[in-house]
Amino acid sequence: MAAADDHRRVIDPWALTEEGIDLDNLGRAESLFALSNGHIGLRGNLDEGEPRELSGTYLNGFYESYPLEYGERGYGFAEDGQVVVNVTDGKLIRLQVEDEPLDVHRGALEEHTRRLDFRTGTLERTLIWRSSGGHRVRVTTRRLVSLSLRSIVAISYEVEALDGPVRVALQSNLQANERQVQGSGDPRKAKQLQDTLEPCLHVDHDLRVVLAHRTRESRLVCAAGMDHLIEHDGHPTQLTRSEPDFGRVTLSAELEPGSPLKLTKLLAYHWSGQQSVEWLRDQVDASLESARDEGFDGLLDAQREIMDEFWSRGDIVIDGDDELQQALRFAMFQLCQQSFHASGRALAAKGLTGTGYDGHAFWDTEGYVLPVLTYVMPKVVRAALEWRHSTLDLARERAAQLGLGGATLPWRTIHGEECSGYWPASTAAFHVNAAVAGAVVRYVTATGDTEFGAGAGLELLVESARLWVSLGFHDDAGAFHLPGVTGPDEYTALVDDNVYTNLTAQQNLWSAAAAADRYGDAAAVLGVDDDERAAWVRAADAMHVPYDEERGLHPQDSAFLEHETWDFEATPAEHYPLLLHYPYVRLYARQVIKQADLVLAMHVRGDAFTPEQKRANFDYYESITVRDSSLSACTQAVMAAEVGHLDLAMDHLREAAFMDVRDLARNTGDGVHLASLAGAVIAVVAGLGGFRDHAGTITFRPRLPAGIDRLCFPVTVGGTLLRVELADGRARYTVEGDGSFELTHEQERCVVTADEPAEHPLAPWPHDRVPPSQPAGREPGVVRPDGSDARHRATRSQPGS
Repeated sequence: MAAADDHRRVIDPWALTEEGIDLDNLGRAESLFALSNGHIGLRGNLDEGEPRELSGTYLNGFYESYPLEYGERGYGFAEDGQVVVNVTDGKLIRLQVEDEPLDVHRGALEEHTRRLDFRTGTLERTLIWRSSGGHRVRVTTRRLVSLSLRSIVAISYEVEALDGPVRVALQSNLQANERQVQGSGDPRKAKQLQDTLEPCLHVDHDLRVVLAHRTRESRLVCAAGMDHLIEHDGHPTQLTRSEPDFGRVTLSAELEPGSPLKLTKLLAYHWSGQQSVEWLRDQVDASLESARDEGFDGLLDAQREIMDEFWSRGDIVIDGDDELQQALRFAMFQLCQQSFHASGRALAAKGLTGTGYDGHAFWDTEGYVLPVLTYVMPKVVRAALEWRHSTLDLARERAAQLGLGGATLPWRTIHGEECSGYWPASTAAFHVNAAVAGAVVRYVTATGDTEFGAGAGLELLVESARLWVSLGFHDDAGAFHLPGVTGPDEYTALVDDNVYTNLTAQQNLWSAAAAADRYGDAAAVLGVDDDERAAWVRAADAMHVPYDEERGLHPQDSAFLEHETWDFEATPAEHYPLLLHYPYVRLYARQVIKQADLVLAMHVRGDAFTPEQKRANFDYYESITVRDSSLSACTQAVMAAEVGHLDLAMDHLREAAFMDVRDLARNTGDGVHLASLAGAVIAVVAGLGGFRDHAGTITFRPRLPAGIDRLCFPVTVGGTLLRVELADGRARYTVEGDGSFELTHEQERCVVTADEPAEHPLAPWPHDRVPPSQPAGREPGVVRPDGSDARHRATRSQPGS
């Protein structure tokens, strides 16, 4: 076994393992060890429920609403907030040993290990505990959120006496309205609503309990049920009871060494905004019966089979950095489990791992998560975009409220309404429309799904195009401008002609026009005529992209370079993130960037910049980007690689990959950073692999950095799986199955089949450019595998120097 680091985290390429228990960082472990299938999410709380930082059981799309409060309300302000609800907790299994409760604070915890297995999608826990009375027991648990049965959670719990006979009692609970710790003033943390669930039903029979509750404001109903299977040589006594907010099954048995008590706990969750309580109860009963038929072993076998299929098409192999390998597999595992059964619901920024950002979905999903899943799990991408399409009526209403055409998609939401109370960084961030449109085009191009393209996809493109032409205007010279917008950088707001927004809107307009041509009859049903289509093309062709000829730079927006630069030298390290220590009125008036904005534009619209412009822009914006957002490092990694700073690219890549497993932002306890995890994959595939997909033209400009011996990653397009392998100074492209894959390596086009793989030498890497600096104190502070500190860049060498 590999050695653990100071936090007792074992470096294992196929698992996340914690030896011992870190009582000072329970929240972090609860997020890292969370399980989900996209419909149900369980935080990695201890089986006994305490100690804990944040207990959590979440159902995707199940929320409570509350009125947003303003000191001064204005027209068009969002009216109601939405927050994910901690629903009925069924994880709880409490153990008593000779009438003494298992408690990590009491007695002696001789061994304690938790292991998140990426291959099986299970959380395993083993411990040896000695009670104050001297009785030693071994507890072994395994928990899964089923990928084969969407509504099911299964827990295997085994307790064994080690030294002699001992009487134990197991209490298996269902608990609603658990009390939570109130949140802080950090706007990234969730609003904590207490007692949000009104009891509707509680029933028990044999070893089964079902509870149903309704939210007080949103009026959604959730039904949760538990059932049990017992294995023991003797005859444990059994007692079942239920109350409005509580259900319990108690088992009591005398244990002898070598004769454990084994409990399988099955949980089922269903919710609805339309169906009756009785209907939901019936669904819970039916799901529990299906789970009983499978048993824990059957559910585990199905889980392993599904994960095997996922890894066969989604595994990234990186030889030479074991911790990075672990982090990348953790990232891919999270992307899989958080999206697998999310059909009809949003993919939230934290997935279903915590309540950070109130459980809201942002443009992060379409901007970072879906670009990865498109080439690995295209079915879940279609489902995610269908959810966006289902919110279009609300988005059209919002646009009309704002005096705009088309649809204004929400900055943050659960159900589809705008939930942000700070409009300069939300309502004005119209670029969310472009991110969704880009995801539509990428998905349809990569899969050839014309049914979606002619239906939901077309409507999303059309309504977004209508937004842009209503928002912008042509000046006297004919140039098209987008005024009063906010780009991805949230330290700059309400600007004219944000380059990222303009370029992605331009692509949206062109794509909408092309789709209207391709699906003419469907476009006509949406009311698109030749004049409207021509207006889209005219606006796109005339889109203004600011450029400062004298400086040789693209300003982030029309006035950005006229601002004074933030005084980084005078900013204490403890004042980051800046948003918690300085007012926006100061941030907006300075050149300081929270997250990649212009640099992101160079990635997603690389065709709009020359190589020289990319180098100059990257060097300038690197020096004023503080990365107060987890969305930044991955994009900086991609562009650092493209312009020739490979060491810097690796530093940023590691920051994105280690964001959660090392808790770099000190807020993993609120939930994992799903977009940063996706971004780490993007940094590998698009950064090191040089992968680009512009309008279906697949290109690679791969590079293998020093210290990495081999890199392999998959890309699926049109159902054909391409494997890319970089090793020994060469790039090798192979195809599995009967299909063919057309690509361009550097400037050389080739068609790859199973019988005819392609192999090319890796191009030499530029080594004569000095890497740019970062703001004082904001260098990527991740220690490299050789133990060196990434922050000492001024004296380091480039590859080949």
